[in-house]
Amino acid sequence: MKKFFVIFLINIFLIPNSYALVEIDITRGNLDPLPVAVSPIHVDINSENFEDLKIKELGENISKIIEDNFKATGLFNPLKKEAFVQKPDIAHLKPRFEDWRLIKAQALVTGKLLIKSGKLKVEFRLWDTAAAKEMTALAFTTTPSNWRRVAHIISDNIYERLTGEEGYFDTRIIYVAESGPKNERIKKLAIMDQDGANTKYLTYGNELVLTPRFNPKNQLVTYMSYFRNEPRVYLLDIETGNQEIVGKFPGMTFAPRFSPDGKKIVMSFAKDGNSDIYTMDLDSRVVERITDHSSIDTSPSFSPDGKFIAFNSDRSGLQQIYVMRSDGSGVKRITFGNGIYGTPVWSPRGDLIAFTKMRKGRFYIGVMRVDGSGERLLTENYYQEAPSWSPNGRVLVFYRETKSGSKGEGFSAKLWSIDITGYNERRLKTETDASDPSWSSLLSK
Repeated sequence: MKKFFVIFLINIFLIPNSYALVEIDITRGNLDPLPVAVSPIHVDINSENFEDLKIKELGENISKIIEDNFKATGLFNPLKKEAFVQKPDIAHLKPRFEDWRLIKAQALVTGKLLIKSGKLKVEFRLWDTAAAKEMTALAFTTTPSNWRRVAHIISDNIYERLTGEEGYFDTRIIYVAESGPKNERIKKLAIMDQDGANTKYLTYGNELVLTPRFNPKNQLVTYMSYFRNEPRVYLLDIETGNQEIVGKFPGMTFAPRFSPDGKKIVMSFAKDGNSDIYTMDLDSRVVERITDHSSIDTSPSFSPDGKFIAFNSDRSGLQQIYVMRSDGSGVKRITFGNGIYGTPVWSPRGDLIAFTKMRKGRFYIGVMRVDGSGERLLTENYYQEAPSWSPNGRVLVFYRETKSGSKGEGFSAKLWSIDITGYNERRLKTETDASDPSWSSLLSK
């Protein structure tokens, strides 16, 4: 995806300490979101018409996506455009900061676009209204059909400038799209932008699909499928549509995931009546057994440096979370709280492990440090599972089910997200019921 963009740096500078620098504390729940004004992107009068794009509306649409991205974080409060005084073309060149301060805007986003010779060029600027200074400015040149991605990339740049952390808007989420009653579910692989747009279905629903997982280095996906009741692990290239079978495995196979470098898959499968953890080298297709225990070991997840693996095991009686070196040595139990623990997933930052916990008939999504300390339960519900990290380690996406009747009626499964502080829980838009989400890396990297 990177090849579609030519990015020009216009001007970036930090505001000296003597100014009132706009910043956001994202280390805790933000109950007072930062007021931000996103001016509609000004459309240059010299722009050409391009296919079905409505040029006059394009600037407003881009700014709307930026607004929606900001609002979804819970960290920003995009102000209503009805309160804006300056026109977009004037504000982009020289904002009247007193006008923006009057409506309580602490940061201002302006921009303009031009379509010329079949290319879309978008410029944007981020302003600190209190200091009356430009904070950052960039320009992007791409094909007009990529305008939504431009909006997400602008959002990422602004997010990083204001928070100090990498953004996560120019990303996609793959999941299992579900339809039908609970006892007769049709399950397809589906993918969408992180904001729910551009949904595409990748399988037909004639085979059961489970646990899709993104490669952290590219747009490859691994997933489980049952062909004639035989478990298979697949690789799917999202960009080309090419699909191949990684392998056929005996018995039940569970939850394949990529290593951080994308060169291996770690998974568990049952052999001789026992479930252990294995890795497969994707080049040589050599399979290596990592655990060898009479218990059920499953749901492995690599640390971002590839040195450790977190996994589930019932070797202590109840299902708990363990950590071991990537070669299977140094196994250590890290959870000792009340309840059953599962689906550990290492944060991309390496500082936390997300997990599912079941206690007294309720399900929780939580996080803890990699040694098991500092456990925090973020959300509680009837049934919820399968946390997946945003690429910056700030947000978790998971799925939640509702109860069903004796015939499967009334059942639903939806995707939700929550900040690691435990704030800003919200439902993600999907065209159908959805489960087993996996968040991609940034497309623009």
